[in-house]
Amino acid sequence: MNTRNITRISLPILFLLLAALPFVAHALDEPFYVTFFARVLIYALAACALNIVLGFAGLVSFGHAMFIGLGCYAVGILSHYGISNGWIQLAVCIAICIVVAVLVGSVCLRTSGIGFIMITLAFSQMLYFLMVSLTVFGGDDGLNIYEPSNFGFFELSGSVEVYWTTWALLLALTVFLYRLRTSPFGMVLQATHINPRRVDAFGYSVFRVQLSAYVLSGVVTGLAGFLLANLTAFAVPNYISWHLSGELIVMIVIGGIGLVTGPIFGALVFLSLEEVLKGLTTHWMLIMGPIIVLIALAGRNQFAWLKTFLNRPPRASAVPRVKTAGESR
Repeated sequence: MNTRNITRISLPILFLLLAALPFVAHALDEPFYVTFFARVLIYALAACALNIVLGFAGLVSFGHAMFIGLGCYAVGILSHYGISNGWIQLAVCIAICIVVAVLVGSVCLRTSGIGFIMITLAFSQMLYFLMVSLTVFGGDDGLNIYEPSNFGFFELSGSVEVYWTTWALLLALTVFLYRLRTSPFGMVLQATHINPRRVDAFGYSVFRVQLSAYVLSGVVTGLAGFLLANLTAFAVPNYISWHLSGELIVMIVIGGIGLVTGPIFGALVFLSLEEVLKGLTTHWMLIMGPIIVLIALAGRNQFAWLKTFLNRPPRASAVPRVKTAGESR
């Protein structure tokens, strides 16, 4: 069985298990599981969005949490002024993310390597300190969201509603990314990382292709922030800090850079490990760090060991031995 067949089987199984989780949690009378896994799915959505630029285009954005913060504050600030209409909040969230992604991307993509990393980090920290300084919206203490986003026929009033909305969006994004990876745009996007000069020689604009990917990634990450604000009923500058951007990158590394479902597994492993270690000790980061390093070292070839195992030839003892002409007697 090759890896493509395994992916086709594992993807439906993964989402079926995630779909069954709320019913299992209800049967066990453990609503915490729904809240926790809703958070996992939201971070998985943001990590998948970051994987568009990191995994496909090879652009290490260390300020992608900026878009999570924009999504959160789009809900929080509008709710602060009494606007709880989900469609208005969603439109504002998408519009702001597009504008900011175009502006930031137009500057950052003029550079590459460490320059790109530092400029994305700088823009993110600028927004972070801006929101800290705006005391009218809570400043460093954050902004409480008292009314959930109301879309008319449903509202994101609880963890169950947020869970199913995120589950549907993550499923749609995963299917979209599978098609994007093999589409003409996806192939050109991946080629900009491998050989940008050759892409230019074929008549494609590397800047426009990468900017389009960056804007798409920023909008989807903003949607993750939109959902996170409704889950926690809170918008805080910490959602914009570089720590969260680093966590998203770690999730992608754990799951496998460039793999479509890698960020989902990475988010599940990272957040589950964090939750377990927090229950064991207050110094959980001292344990978490070395474990992440070991996982990253073990998976640096993106599960090449699994591909080797699945595609290895049968053992010699299992292959019938054919006699030569001299041994036929």
